Amino acid sequence: MPVELVDPRGLGLHFEVEEGGESFRANAALKARAAVNLTGLSSLAEDSGLEVPVLGGAPGVHSARFAGAGASSEALIEALLRALGDRVATEPTAYFRTVAVLRLPDGRQFEGEGVLEGTIAAEPRGRHGFGYDPVFTLPDGRRLAELTLDEKNLLSHRARALAALEVHGGFDAVVRA
Repeated sequence: MPVELVDPRGLGLHFEVEEGGESFRANAALKARAAVNLTGLSSLAEDSGLEVPVLGGAPGVHSARFAGAGASSEALIEALLRALGDRVATEPTAYFRTVAVLRLPDGRQFEGEGVLEGTIAAEPRGRHGFGYDPVFTLPDGRRLAELTLDEKNLLSHRARALAALEVHGGFDAVVRA
């Protein structure tokens, strides 16, 4: 990317934004706006989660809290499989979705969305990743938790959202600002 990314901790900052939006886009925009207001710098934020159509899109924006606040990856998977019940035998379609928002201090905002399609398996497999990765099955049969970090970063929903953000000119706007 033509910009240097700095984590807020690298600036000695710690802040949390309540993700009270009804969509990934709304939550990412809340976080990006808060970061610009705090730092005065262009800020990149994202929100992501797992959507399972047979569950009406759940866990969705509640993905990290689907089994309660601070739940472990194991608890999240257990809650998902319990919610699916017998439907998990059909390996239901699922999507990991990310919306990335780049907000500039002048108020301009750029967005990119990335989606990774797969299915949900009845049994976890793999030792990498976090959250729902052990039950998220890619079209080639591998689970996200079986990929190396480099492999996952090449095809993930987050990588796709950043690529879309770049296509929409977000990073060029930061360079020219």
